[in-house]
Amino acid sequence: MSVLAHSFPLRVFYEDTDAGGMVYHANYLKFAERGRSEMLRSLGFPHRKLGAEEGVGFAVRRCTVEYRAPARLEDALTVDTRLTEVGAATLTVHQQVCRDGEVLADLDILVACIGRDGRPRRLPGALRAALATDHSSP
Repeated sequence: MSVLAHSFPLRVFYEDTDAGGMVYHANYLKFAERGRSEMLRSLGFPHRKLGAEEGVGFAVRRCTVEYRAPARLEDALTVDTRLTEVGAATLTVHQQVCRDGEVLADLDILVACIGRDGRPRRLPGALRAALATDHSSP
């Protein structure tokens, strides 16, 4: 499988910060979620479509975060998402929240595909095929 990579730009809003004007630590998880969602959307698999047509969604099973430096109010950030492994019912993803090329937060996430009943489900075939497609630039 080729490495699937995606970059998602965002800006830090007032609601993202704590009393000191820095991004509250839990909000990096929200930023990462947006990055993963936009990666799937860019492949033609928005969450709503996956739920309606395939009856599946995703749940974070494991997440480790290394916080390196704070983001602040109005910073322009990017969430860089790289798919590192595709299992039968899981995706392993490495994500970085960056400002001007500086890594602020480094995340390793295991995402499980689940059915409407909350139990593990295999990744839909069409999604698996899209994830396996060579996305590298010539």
